[in-house]
Amino acid sequence: MAIYNLKINGSTKQVDVDPSTPVLWVLREHLNMHGTKYGCGVAMCGACTIHFNGAAVRSCQLPVSAVGKSEITTIEGISANGEHPVQKAWLEHDVAQCGYCQTGQIMSAVALLKTNPNPTEAQIEAAMSGNICRCGTYLRIKEAIQTAAKQK
Repeated sequence: MAIYNLKINGSTKQVDVDPSTPVLWVLREHLNMHGTKYGCGVAMCGACTIHFNGAAVRSCQLPVSAVGKSEITTIEGISANGEHPVQKAWLEHDVAQCGYCQTGQIMSAVALLKTNPNPTEAQIEAAMSGNICRCGTYLRIKEAIQTAAKQK
């Protein structure tokens, strides 16, 4: 066990965990932050996507020992009240069906729009290709990202 001071959503959180513990489990089980979801556990589905120094990464494969002074942003840190343009576009386009993958999808979309505020359809598809939606709402996801890009 080791003590880690993690910068999450702009504030410091202290945890005492095994160094190999994935950030996903630190968030969910040690900090009671349940917005980040467990999907596959092997970084293939995208449900556990967070921002690590602004980049979209899979938290299920990121050991807490690798975080250091880096900044982590979770879905809870995107907007306190759902006012981020991507979140608003998600509602406007009625993207969610079961909703399980949506936090990971939103985190990937937000990261995309930070680096590319006006992506083409091909760029959206490439950026979102690591996020799986079992309900198949890919067309609405793409439309929501295009709407959010116009709002920014």
